Amino acid sequence: MRSTLPLLGVLALSLAGCHTTPQLLTDRPRITRGVAMQDVTFYSAALQRQMSYRVFLPAKILSGQKLPVVYLLHGGNCDFRNWSNYSDVANYAAKGLILVMPEGDSSYYMNAALKPADRYEDYLTSDLIADVEARFPAAKGRENRAIIGFSIGGFATIKLALSRPELYAFVGALSSAIDVPRRGFDIQHIPEWRNVRTIFGPYGSKSRQSRDPLILVQSANPAVTPYLYLTSGDKDSLLKPNLSFAAILCQRHFAYEFHTTPGGHNWDVWNSQLPECFEVLFRHLAAAQ
Repeated sequence: MRSTLPLLGVLALSLAGCHTTPQLLTDRPRITRGVAMQDVTFYSAALQRQMSYRVFLPAKILSGQKLPVVYLLHGGNCDFRNWSNYSDVANYAAKGLILVMPEGDSSYYMNAALKPADRYEDYLTSDLIADVEARFPAAKGRENRAIIGFSIGGFATIKLALSRPELYAFVGALSSAIDVPRRGFDIQHIPEWRNVRTIFGPYGSKSRQSRDPLILVQSANPAVTPYLYLTSGDKDSLLKPNLSFAAILCQRHFAYEFHTTPGGHNWDVWNSQLPECFEVLFRHLAAAQ
């Protein structure tokens, strides 16, 4: 574990780093040689509607070959195109991975406490995995799956690592909005406050506690929890809660590492962290050995 920077005292709503320009102007995927891209729309039983995801995979796959799958979760004010448009993750598909970038809207990828129809966690962990494994040459089983997210996507990956450890062998969280269940009323961000309340329930409620990684980590079993790769920019307002979470991981002997790099809450920081993140990921996926 590496962390040498002091705590920051100011927390902020983590919606930076994404772009809301119309799709026609921003949907410019960074595709590298030897990689194919496919956009998929499928019916989610959990959400009872059509949902979209984007896939990068090797252009040439041997007959009968099965590849490990990495699910990439976007952040707030983003969509399923964001990873492909603002990072070079296609390079890792060229190395033998299937990269799946699902639409998560502004759901934090959770089943909403106050809106039962919004079952985004069930969509992500059941419907999406089933569709990917039926449609693509995906190796099945926990040992062949990883998940990485930034900002609210990073929150979701950590929460799933603690509550659904049977799903993934490796979990990456870049600049995770890990403290969101603990955020109260904010008059400057009323729409986001309402969204958080709908998803997590009233402040201090049991529904919030059941979705709070800083609570879940106290009882989660380190022996079965996926390997956790955590990062943050040294000027990111979310550094402090991530350091607090890492301290609990250390105290309870989880398998993890925590890294800080210069910068704030944006793609410059996340892109700088991806090479090492994927290097560690390859060591934890069976089919990538």
